Amino acid sequence: MTVLRAAVIGTGNISPMHINGYLAFPERCEIVALCDIAPEKCERAKETFGLPDARVFASHKALLDGAAFDLASICTPPYCHAEIAADCLKAGRHVIVEKPMAAALSECDQMMAAAAESGKILSVVAQNRFRDGIWNLKRVLDSGLIGKVVHAQVDSLWWRGHCYYDLWWRGLWEKEGGGCTLNHAVHHIDMLGWMMGRPSEVCAMISNAAHDNSEVEDVSVAVMRYGGGALAQVTSSVVHHGEEQQIIFQGEKARVSAPWRVAAQTSKPNGFPDPNPALEREIDAFFKAQPSLPYETHTGQIGNVLDAIESGGKPFIGGAEGRLTIELITAIYQSAAEGRTVRLPITPDDPFYTAEGILSRMPRFYQKTGAARELRGEITTGREWRKTL
Repeated sequence: MTVLRAAVIGTGNISPMHINGYLAFPERCEIVALCDIAPEKCERAKETFGLPDARVFASHKALLDGAAFDLASICTPPYCHAEIAADCLKAGRHVIVEKPMAAALSECDQMMAAAAESGKILSVVAQNRFRDGIWNLKRVLDSGLIGKVVHAQVDSLWWRGHCYYDLWWRGLWEKEGGGCTLNHAVHHIDMLGWMMGRPSEVCAMISNAAHDNSEVEDVSVAVMRYGGGALAQVTSSVVHHGEEQQIIFQGEKARVSAPWRVAAQTSKPNGFPDPNPALEREIDAFFKAQPSLPYETHTGQIGNVLDAIESGGKPFIGGAEGRLTIELITAIYQSAAEGRTVRLPITPDDPFYTAEGILSRMPRFYQKTGAARELRGEITTGREWRKTL
């Protein structure tokens, strides 16, 4: 088996997830290069992860000119995802790009066109799909055991301190592409899109309630309408203490959620609820009987991309899946900015199709004040989506 050569572009907070993912498959891949506009961060990563032979580059163009590699992980701020991904793909490299895929649908389409032209793989990180609890929840929905979904509740509730937005690229529409809706709730909005598809309409409001050093929103609330009458409510936040994150699906017959819980009821003659423990046991048994994934989160997704490269197949999460998530988030921003319900799909003639159109129309809640080059320290990536309580 040929050992694939990997490069990690951007060695900030999320890069260890990718580095550890590659290191989990030593017989299949090796990290040959690290790239960052602050090369000292690459040197630190080399020491931390035991990568003495990895070459260091200060730009992705220098990396493409100076290193032989097969696959790139792009872990940079969102505003440069499209350029770096397209350049790598056109140069014949496969790409895994961190969430969010890009800042605008036009950039998503640019990346997907480069992948189609080159014949190389483009995979967008959505690591929560590679968790047993989320994977099994999707199997339950697909089984039909809960009936048609009539309502979904997505609580992407995080908490970030005021200094979080002191990092030089955060808190700017131009650099970060958005606030909590794009950069935190992207995980949960991806799950919603995967499980329920594209809605027909989106209505939303956004605000900045607690971070006066940031242009972007720190809380948003959206309602989405689906064919057949189902509604979904999505709350995105970095102002919620406790960070209670969950996704709940109410079906005609039962309710299921991540973290996992099931409840089912039938109707009494007067229309009031009567418990249905038999269906609860059936759904719970189905959920718990699903086989465990061989690898979870980033490692699971990296393993899936390696499988696709080795077999000549397609990854589980490609550009189209990443694009749908960006379309839902864009609709939230457009609805909030224009004060109206937005119908999907968003077409190329819509001003919110491009980053320039979004930038010219989104509110600046406060002036960005911080410009720290680096904020070091441990990061958290959300709650554990446990298979069982």
